[in-house]
Amino acid sequence: MVEYKSISRIGSRTINEDCVGMHQKGEEYGFFLADGLGGHGKGDLASQEAVKQAILEFEEGGSTEETMQKIFEQAQEKVLELQRQEQNCYGMKTTLTALLIGEKSVQCGHIGDSRVYWFWHKKLMGRTLDHSVPQMLVNIGEIDEDEIRNHPDRNRLLRVMGSEWDTPQYQYSEKIPLKRGQAFLLCSDGFWELITEKMMVRFLRRADSVDEWLDTMMEYVEEKGREKNMDNYSAIAVWITGR
Repeated sequence: MVEYKSISRIGSRTINEDCVGMHQKGEEYGFFLADGLGGHGKGDLASQEAVKQAILEFEEGGSTEETMQKIFEQAQEKVLELQRQEQNCYGMKTTLTALLIGEKSVQCGHIGDSRVYWFWHKKLMGRTLDHSVPQMLVNIGEIDEDEIRNHPDRNRLLRVMGSEWDTPQYQYSEKIPLKRGQAFLLCSDGFWELITEKMMVRFLRRADSVDEWLDTMMEYVEEKGREKNMDNYSAIAVWITGR
């Protein structure tokens, strides 16, 4: 059994450029989250188009590796097409994360700095690695992991949907077996920048439901963001409670 809850909040901004979506296809589930870039209300169009296309591809193909590839490749084409339609909006771009849950396995994919975290028996097992300047500096040993959140270049992205590709810029994981006790969290940078992995796990261990887990994290994020110019923040929490 799959239980989930999603949120998407505007924060202190005038427009919410985040977008979340999900789709169930029989016993399979697809969860998608995008964070639009470009400002002036155009980033929201890019994130909405990416999520819309992801849902269409999942509805057609289900939780296969081929579907994962099509989600990112077709969403990229749609965002580029949208740029051409909306004249002078070539800065319109978006991140995209995808979590595909099949009957026996789970797979995640991403581009940009929106993240997918995965947990097992209430322990953090890993996360996607941002396509950003601070993450690159971590990868080469220039800074520590805990410096990403406050790094001056934390908003400089190296890969996004809506930039021309010579080769695919997205990444996706190997499939992992679906097991009871797994939990997943898809979130935009406006969410994860205000809550550490340690606090995610702490609230996960205290929660009796996926709703409680996400609600508690959201309250924490809002408290940490108080008196700040909060970015849009969005998240999808998923629990695997049975097979």
